[in-house]
Amino acid sequence: MVTLRIWRSDEQGGGKFEDYQTPISEGMVVLDAVHQVQAKQANDLAVRWNCKAGKCGSCSAEINGKPRLMCMTQLAHLPLEQPIVLEPMKSFPLIKDLVTDVSWNYEVKKSIKPFKPRPPEAPDGTWRMNQGDVDRVQEFRKCIECFLCQDVCHVLRDHHKHAEFIGPRFFVHAAALEMHPLDTDDRLQQLKDADGIGYCNITKCCTKVCPEHITITDNAIIPLKERVIDEFYDPITKLWRLVFPKAKSS
Repeated sequence: MVTLRIWRSDEQGGGKFEDYQTPISEGMVVLDAVHQVQAKQANDLAVRWNCKAGKCGSCSAEINGKPRLMCMTQLAHLPLEQPIVLEPMKSFPLIKDLVTDVSWNYEVKKSIKPFKPRPPEAPDGTWRMNQGDVDRVQEFRKCIECFLCQDVCHVLRDHHKHAEFIGPRFFVHAAALEMHPLDTDDRLQQLKDADGIGYCNITKCCTKVCPEHITITDNAIIPLKERVIDEFYDPITKLWRLVFPKAKSS
């Protein structure tokens, strides 16, 4: 038997933890146990899930205080002698029980300039790219939009800077575009101002919780910060703009 201590919300916007005991068997994950509780003890328990294979990002929650996917967290890897505490993600508005409203993330994504390729340079209408440049952005395309990185980020979780900061998931998205060998659009001004990349103090907490093992901080956020610094704070670039005010730095 295992005890699940699950956050249950009420109609007034509050709530409390309730304990449920359920039998377990070898190979079970947290989501299996939650489904057993939902089926036999709490039919009104709200939990979001879809693929149960760690690829849809739907079942994000906080397990013993850590943002994780319930379908990828094996019970055998948790201390079962004490209750397993399940809470909704803290960075987004609560809908019910373990379900939060993550629609803000999709609105943020719309604000990022889309992919804008350069014209094909080959006679056959295709592009030529260095394989290393192609490989560099493939890591970012593994994102399943579970938003665990958004949940753990202190700028959103603790300081609630949703209006000023797009969060690590969308810095990954911006990096995938900015570093694409064919993309020609410029997102640095937006990253600096509207997207608030300066708020990130590279604690790497987002990298630690990513279920797809994307190196968010080192491979996406830091390179974007470097590009913003080169563009807006480098003294040589500033001098160049004074001498050639109409010229755009590369």
